[in-house]
Amino acid sequence: MSFNWHSDPLTRDTLVCKGYRNTQNVRRFMVEHCGVDFKFDRDFMAWVRNDVTKTLGDVVDEWLRRHRDIH
Repeated sequence: MSFNWHSDPLTRDTLVCKGYRNTQNVRRFMVEHCGVDFKFDRDFMAWVRNDVTKTLGDVVDEWLRRHRDIH
């Protein structure tokens, strides 16, 4: 059974698999962990989908790392 990015519960341990989708569920998770300034951009999405195994926790940490000097 494949993961449903629209409705399955998301945690920092959720694996970002080939079937990953930018859904409202993912956006809510990212805003919760990164703050209201969170947004997807092209470079960040290229990193998310670069075929290197990662979790949503890794995704959160990378977004925060990329934006810590901006705020």
